[in-house]
Amino acid sequence: MAGTAVLGRLTWLSATVTGTGVETPRVRTLTIEPEGWTGHRPGQHLDVRLTAEGGYQAERSYSIASAPGDDLAITVERLDDGEVSPYLVDDVVEGDEFEVRGPIGGYFVWQDDGRPVLLVGGGSGVVPLMAMIRSSAGSTPIRLLYSSRTFEDIIYREELERSSAEVFHTLTRRQPDGWRGYARRIDDEMLGEVAWPPEESAHVFVCGATRFVDAAADGLVRLGYDPIAVRTERFGATGG
Repeated sequence: MAGTAVLGRLTWLSATVTGTGVETPRVRTLTIEPEGWTGHRPGQHLDVRLTAEGGYQAERSYSIASAPGDDLAITVERLDDGEVSPYLVDDVVEGDEFEVRGPIGGYFVWQDDGRPVLLVGGGSGVVPLMAMIRSSAGSTPIRLLYSSRTFEDIIYREELERSSAEVFHTLTRRQPDGWRGYARRIDDEMLGEVAWPPEESAHVFVCGATRFVDAAADGLVRLGYDPIAVRTERFGATGG
């Protein structure tokens, strides 16, 4: 493992994997303990760097899944053509080490001021939104609209069922028998049924693939939300 290196104001830290958990067949949560980690805010992310024996390095960014003060965790979706995610999802075991750098990001960050919160996530875009839900003491009204391909693809499914947040699911490809949630891509009608009225001045965070984020953010603006109030984070080709 390469030694600690400084890049700008952030420092690469050696991190030890202290726990793993399966979320879906393609998604895994890693609990990690970086040396010298100074804490984070809900919505931030970190960089992971892997170094091969021959010196080749690969870096990817992953959202932080844990609430501030809890054991640091990232949730990773395996991309079949990725350089980093297949290793993190399929191969890492407790005690393994890699490097991390962070926390990163100041725009897509939630500060609880008592105002209601609307979270809209697609696929693994739920990860930073889950950090926000986990950061809430339960007194702040939070609604999550979460789009997944199938029931089996719902990340944090059991925890969301126990959550104090109001959770609305939509499954876009296949639904189990008796499904009572939505069964289509997010659209203006769905957003209108779930979102807080614009006059509530809610915090709004939308995270997912670019097309998903654009559709959800544009729909919220059509419902009357101020575009400046809709904070977005897009997952593109990065994260592999």
